[in-house]
Amino acid sequence: MFTGIVEELGEITAVEQLPNAARLTVRGPVVTSDAKHGDSIAVSGVCLTVVEVAAQEFTVDVVQETLERSRLAKIAPGDRVNLERATAVGDRLGGHIMQGHVDGTGVFLSRDANGLTRFSLPSHLARYVVEKGSIAVDGISLTVAGVTNDEFTVALIPTTLELTTLGHAEPGDLVNLEVDVVAKYVEKLAMPHLSGPAAHNGVRAEEDA
Repeated sequence: MFTGIVEELGEITAVEQLPNAARLTVRGPVVTSDAKHGDSIAVSGVCLTVVEVAAQEFTVDVVQETLERSRLAKIAPGDRVNLERATAVGDRLGGHIMQGHVDGTGVFLSRDANGLTRFSLPSHLARYVVEKGSIAVDGISLTVAGVTNDEFTVALIPTTLELTTLGHAEPGDLVNLEVDVVAKYVEKLAMPHLSGPAAHNGVRAEEDA
């Protein structure tokens, strides 16, 4: 589990294409300081298992399912990534509960002088995003400032812009999105007890996702 508090801005140093997978080498002095084989590290919001650690770099394998759901399919050497180690039991929960299981990608649309930032929102995820709720963007725990059926906004403080990939994002860039897992469980549990158009729309949306 993760909390969406990015520990450092890492860099992709190598990408190796494998059959139905990719192997990434990532430079991250902070997260490798105590990393070992089998540990979990979130790479721009994607929970990945450490295969090797050497010289302030770690290597991970990314399976096809993850490549299809995240922006890691387009990652290249030199690209920056947000890094966070798995949360230890007893640590402060600085952001919100995250699994590192990316639900899909959005597009960075714009940012104004006050840090208000717009992203596109895939239709199958819109029902899980609410104003003042939490969403993970590239592994960063953020509070939703506003939401419509096809986009949402967040307010980014200078520290977030300085220490994460969002400070370097350009309009049109893809970002990884993970919605609040609690919302998905509530929907699943409530669906058998609902009736009418809302329930039917929810079922169809779930089947299309």
